[in-house]
Amino acid sequence: MTGMTGLLAAAPADPGLAEFGKDVWWITVIKAVFIFVLLLLGVLFGVWGERKLIARMQNRYGPNRAGKFGLLQSVADGLKMGLKEDFVPNTVDKVLYTLAPIIMVVPAFLTYSVIPFGPQVWMFGEKTNLQLTDLPIAALMVLATASIGVYGIVLAGWASRSPYALLGGLRSTAQVVSYEIAMALSFVAVFLFAGSLSTSEIVASQASGGTWDIGGMSIPLPSWYAVLLLPSFVIYVITMVGETNRVPFDLPEGEGELVGGFHTEYTSSLKFALIMMAEYVNVFTVSGIATTLFLGGWRAPWPISMWDGANTGWWPMLWFLLKVALLFCFFVWVRAALPRVRYDQLMAFGWKILIPLNLAWILLVATMRALRVEDGVRTPVLIIGGVVVVGCIAIYLRFETVSERRKAEREAEVAEEFERLRVNPEAGGFPVPPLDLPHYHGTGRKEVTSGLH
Repeated sequence: MTGMTGLLAAAPADPGLAEFGKDVWWITVIKAVFIFVLLLLGVLFGVWGERKLIARMQNRYGPNRAGKFGLLQSVADGLKMGLKEDFVPNTVDKVLYTLAPIIMVVPAFLTYSVIPFGPQVWMFGEKTNLQLTDLPIAALMVLATASIGVYGIVLAGWASRSPYALLGGLRSTAQVVSYEIAMALSFVAVFLFAGSLSTSEIVASQASGGTWDIGGMSIPLPSWYAVLLLPSFVIYVITMVGETNRVPFDLPEGEGELVGGFHTEYTSSLKFALIMMAEYVNVFTVSGIATTLFLGGWRAPWPISMWDGANTGWWPMLWFLLKVALLFCFFVWVRAALPRVRYDQLMAFGWKILIPLNLAWILLVATMRALRVEDGVRTPVLIIGGVVVVGCIAIYLRFETVSERRKAEREAEVAEEFERLRVNPEAGGFPVPPLDLPHYHGTGRKEVTSGLH
């Protein structure tokens, strides 16, 4: 098929690694520009959408003045930050202070180069994949680029030469050790099941889950790894919130105790805009990774998948973007519903719960793969095992919540008892001197001051 008539035509559905690297240069440029523009528009609409959703959850309207439904509010904010005067404190390391926001935002854009948006299509007479490129180790590239972004946060805190910014950067280094190990382990089960580290092949491996024959009936089994590998999916969802430094894991920012955290000294101008852009692009990046590895990628969900043309042509791009949008709404819901956790709670949850349970789950998955158990037996065993692991996580969270509440109640009882004994020494407590005691100056003049002076 040639000419412009092939723009929306369908092509073979499942591209392989051999199909990449054959595009003409201008097709590659078009796809790269498309990804860049899509993420920029995602940031603009993401900021607007988050403010609108949180406002509705709090019985407010949100942005409703600039443009229809307030759609131009994000554009106005972006123009304001881009045109404001650039203030640079005198004591900062100017080179690293300038490079840190760039180091944060560039890896977020690079990750989308290996995320598939759809199958092979015809574009302006050329057959191409709806994916910029793919690698045999594309999933490892995702982890590597995600780790690089942390350097930007650390350098932003260190180059600012501010105690609050430095503490925010140090928090980020400790946090990344806690949650990125669990994140990498959540990928291992996917690699074992898919038999590949290529993102396009991982999507292809979720095409069909096989059938379960019971009493002469064939029951279709789930194909998405979010169901087959439920603990890996749940752990990744938890860690991806920490990856983006969002509530309840926004400890590197912690405005309650660190003013603004690592970006305290980035008060205005384009540098602060880049930091905010990096956060939102990272949200879409981790959502795209979750969609690719666990939610079938660009494949249509049931019952849309019953339509023969659902996974061909340009329709799969719509399913991919809808899944990413739903995950973004999940980020907003978590921010509106949960408070920030304490630092020790985050570290304990990562090291004591997520990592050990993930290792036990990987052992079960590897055993099922090594024994070459049939799908009809393996899938139910994995689903039951996944429910058990996720139940352990839920029980721990419930136990931790109850323990914290009981601890707070005990502290309140002790404080109340101490206050009762302080004001009533006859009840068995030690006598406490009054707060107002006479204080004698060197001249012999007496002045009543606080006993705590």
